[in-house]
Amino acid sequence: MDAVLYHGEPNGASLTVLAALVESGLDTPCQPIDLLGGARHKLPGIAEPLAIDLGIEGEGPVLVVNGEAMTESVFLAQYLDELAGGCGLQPDDPYAHWEMLMWCRQITERLSPAAALLGNLANSQASIAAIPADDFAALSASVVSDDLRARWQALHDGAVDAAHVADSEAKVDQAAARCEDKLADGREFLMGDFSIADLVTYSWLAGMELIRPESFVAAPLTAAWLARVAARPCVVAALALANHAEPLRSWAPGPEINRWG
Repeated sequence: MDAVLYHGEPNGASLTVLAALVESGLDTPCQPIDLLGGARHKLPGIAEPLAIDLGIEGEGPVLVVNGEAMTESVFLAQYLDELAGGCGLQPDDPYAHWEMLMWCRQITERLSPAAALLGNLANSQASIAAIPADDFAALSASVVSDDLRARWQALHDGAVDAAHVADSEAKVDQAAARCEDKLADGREFLMGDFSIADLVTYSWLAGMELIRPESFVAAPLTAAWLARVAARPCVVAALALANHAEPLRSWAPGPEINRWG
């Protein structure tokens, strides 16, 4: 099987997949790419680009297998876990598996767009705005998705929607509170055993400690859980792949803000 994982800095969706790959033990080559340079839309050797063109996760990692692009971090983590014969990232019990997937869906639909917006405004907007007009036009033209192109344009133009910012802050607060409730029974990890739910939640929430620390003031269990996940060997190894000193401050345009609340 001919495969390569293209990824950004270990944060958000790229961190989820990198950590899952390490946990799986698979020997899949990894290639870092410049997400803020639009490199994800110019990958070589892709015969089936549909997942890149129509993916909803934004500028996330791309696993190319035999010329077909595969995207969406939760699905990729599942794929890697199953390809490895099951490395423990998914519960065997059907109900527990459903519960994990429901948790992941809520994280990717509510937390990830919020975190991406706040992260980009805090760390990436200035560099995107500084892209020269001709270069930005070329980058924008390479983005097939109208929704994703619009998010690039908004960051380039400095178009900040105060209502979206307030909504995103509230969703980060809610995610921290949800984790706090889940951990209140003394469990170490969100599903009891370490799973993809921990990876995807950590990957989007950890960077928010730097941007919105007030979300964690009343969530000591969540703060302790973040520290436990950060110490997991697969997360340590994924973070060690960073090219920047603070990978949790590295953001690229993410999922569309959930317009349905």
